[in-house]
Amino acid sequence: MLSLHGTLAVLGFCVAPLGAAHAKEFRVEEVPSVTATKPSQLKSGTIVFSDHGGEQSDEADAGLVPFEQWARTKPLQKQFLSPFPDYKEPRIEVSVHGLTRPYTEKLHVYVVEARFEIAKAPNTLDLARYASLDMLEKLDPAIKHRRITATEARPNVDPASAHSRHPGRRWCEAPQSLCIESRYPLEGKLPMGIRLANKLEEGEKKISEFMEFQSELRVLQPQEVDSAALAQLTGLDTPVAGVMEQTLFHVNQVMQFGKLLAVLQEHPADPAKTVTTVFMALGIETDVLERKREFGSVPVLRNLIPVQVLMGKSSFNTGNSISAGLPDYTRNRIRAIAQLLDQ
Repeated sequence: MLSLHGTLAVLGFCVAPLGAAHAKEFRVEEVPSVTATKPSQLKSGTIVFSDHGGEQSDEADAGLVPFEQWARTKPLQKQFLSPFPDYKEPRIEVSVHGLTRPYTEKLHVYVVEARFEIAKAPNTLDLARYASLDMLEKLDPAIKHRRITATEARPNVDPASAHSRHPGRRWCEAPQSLCIESRYPLEGKLPMGIRLANKLEEGEKKISEFMEFQSELRVLQPQEVDSAALAQLTGLDTPVAGVMEQTLFHVNQVMQFGKLLAVLQEHPADPAKTVTTVFMALGIETDVLERKREFGSVPVLRNLIPVQVLMGKSSFNTGNSISAGLPDYTRNRIRAIAQLLDQ
């Protein structure tokens, strides 16, 4: 049975908050299409952002798109923002009344796009310095990271996670990659909600007040960069100066994958500036979206409906970080990335 645990776990993906006291304060400006925003339209200290979340919609799941629809209508996004290009919805084994049968885990995806300029030439930005455990630890001491090896990466060794195995290599063995296991406590009102849910859902797996996931952070090598395809993805036809990606390949439950992709390109009108386009995608199990009736029938859990917590539409969503829900969290994390690169 799916639980609130997975909904909370899905909120923990990507770069940690930035703690630098003297970084430029970037603001977020919502736009219909980031990739259609020309570099000449970018303003200093401003991030243009879109999550196609249906700003006019009151539906809690606005902004979540079926994986099959995403793959069909956004094939380039699917290629670059899935764990690997040929990724498909997981085919897993489930037991029903003692009988084991194959089952396709249907997914919805939440995708965000952002773009900002940095007043530095591309050749002065060393992405490798950001792909380090020390840097992650400095960004947010509350999040505890530990380096893991390929033998500790779940998909590499756990048959139950075989659907997340990279077909071309093992996770954590790519050149200059950093694999980490991250753990940190949930914030604000959510721990209180978790304790309440644990008391009411007797016999169910207890919900953790911590979030844990495994991911691989790496800077792509020059020979790995498909400049033409990336230029098509970003909508910006200038040289690609660098690419960093973080792939979440294991999380406790509910989410099957996550991906952050940052593409640095030369500003077409000013070689002393860099245009950075950031994409984030989360593959969420569709079953989570179907828990509304079950949670809604219990008065004390009505504000803990998983999709509402996920999309920041619950009274339990508080603060500016993970507990705020995906829309606020992703905006704040991309703001942190921009401030980090701008230092």
